Amino acid sequence: MDIPDVRMIDKPWGHEEIFAVTDSYVGKILFVRKGEALSLQYHEVKVETLRVLDGDLDLTTGTDKDTLETHRLGEGAVFHIAPGTLHRMVAVSDCRLLEVSTNHLDDVVRLEDRYGREGTNAP
Repeated sequence: MDIPDVRMIDKPWGHEEIFAVTDSYVGKILFVRKGEALSLQYHEVKVETLRVLDGDLDLTTGTDKDTLETHRLGEGAVFHIAPGTLHRMVAVSDCRLLEVSTNHLDDVVRLEDRYGREGTNAP
């Protein structure tokens, strides 16, 4: 497993702070700026559980592009992303999220990305 040397990683949508890495899970805090979005993506094996710590976001999920649904989530909301689930988060206000996932850090397939990072395992 390739583990980043730094705790804070800049992203085009904000940044993430990795606070725990073990053989079975990774813990992160995601900071997403108002109006920014993570990719429409899925994971082949990675499992994620996220909790909105503060802010509001629109979460889009589905089994394929034809079944996508969007829900507004606020502080305290928890959601689980199973492998194969398409998902995207768009920050309605500045957001802070707790993410605990399996340790498959490179398991990302981006289908759409406003920052030009489409493809598998793009940074």
